[in-house]
Amino acid sequence: MKILLVGEYSRLHNSLKEGLQALGHEVTLVSTGDEFKNYPSDMLLKRKYDSGISKKVKVGLFKIFGKDISSISLKRQFFQQKEKFKNFDVVQLINESPLGIQPKHEKEIISFLSHNNAKLFLLSCGTDYTSVKYAFEKKFRYSIFTPFFEGKISEKEYFPALKYLMPEYKELHDFVFEKVDGVIASDLDYHIPLLGNKKYLGLIANPINTEKLNFNPFASEEKVIIFHGINRANYFKKGNDYFETALKKLQQQYSSKMEVITVENVPYSEYIEKYNSAHILLDQVFAYDQGYNALEAMAKGKVVFTGAEKEFLEHYNLKEDEVCINALPDVDYLVQKMEDLILNPEKLQTISKNARAFIEREHHYISIAKKYSEVWNSN
Repeated sequence: MKILLVGEYSRLHNSLKEGLQALGHEVTLVSTGDEFKNYPSDMLLKRKYDSGISKKVKVGLFKIFGKDISSISLKRQFFQQKEKFKNFDVVQLINESPLGIQPKHEKEIISFLSHNNAKLFLLSCGTDYTSVKYAFEKKFRYSIFTPFFEGKISEKEYFPALKYLMPEYKELHDFVFEKVDGVIASDLDYHIPLLGNKKYLGLIANPINTEKLNFNPFASEEKVIIFHGINRANYFKKGNDYFETALKKLQQQYSSKMEVITVENVPYSEYIEKYNSAHILLDQVFAYDQGYNALEAMAKGKVVFTGAEKEFLEHYNLKEDEVCINALPDVDYLVQKMEDLILNPEKLQTISKNARAFIEREHHYISIAKKYSEVWNSN
């Protein structure tokens, strides 16, 4: 098949592309690189006017005329190359707003892709109307909106997620669902809100290219190294405040037994290198299932604090703490879990091996690519 993947989050589409190519498909990826993360793309649409004086000009123009010149620029770049985006057997969007531009411009691009290609599919693997509405209505026990409900973060700071509830994004959601042949979820945080939707085709786990991620067997060293990567824009949404408070408490008592590595807002290639020496990786608190960074770390044999709720354990037939640690919005709980691992490093070794085996069994990029191709062909 000839396949076009539109947009990129956390390297998901890159790994899927590699799996599909291993199966003999022809795959093209177009994206904006996902801001500072700089993910690879066959056709990179460059986001302009996002820093310095040009950003101030952009904000002023938007306030006065309602025109987003970054969005206009990205739409123009797409249509300047429009012939390259025709005649694919399958087009898959990473999100309802795959390029992160104004809904009216996303509609133009998605309409073009729908009219000029055989099939169009949508991934739910990040904030979108369905998942945001479900979480905002407090249907989860906790969610990315928990810090918002607790008053830790303002409505303005939460705009990147809350915008999906605005009328223009609801209209975009309805438009996309009308155009697509089906919707696929990447993990349980997106699967659960989609249950019962007539366009929903089911959950296909994130593809992880284990050939690019070497497993590092746990070595018993003098100190347990804990890695905490922070994306400052998502600080409260990821629960980084819980992690930081827990780490401070632990360092007061176990400074001779632990070392903490903290990094902020680094490109993807640098991020994965930074945590290579770590035994434990702190990923996120407000999730039921693992996101992409957690899965890649697990493939490397890291013991990851992330989403691993009972729904996840039941889905994959796992025991608690078997392949990763369920991170909860509870500092004392996080301290207790980390303390147990610091004092009993043999548990780190066991979870590390289990984590790698789990990724190879449930997330291998070629077997996941096969699942995608089967769903695309049958819908």
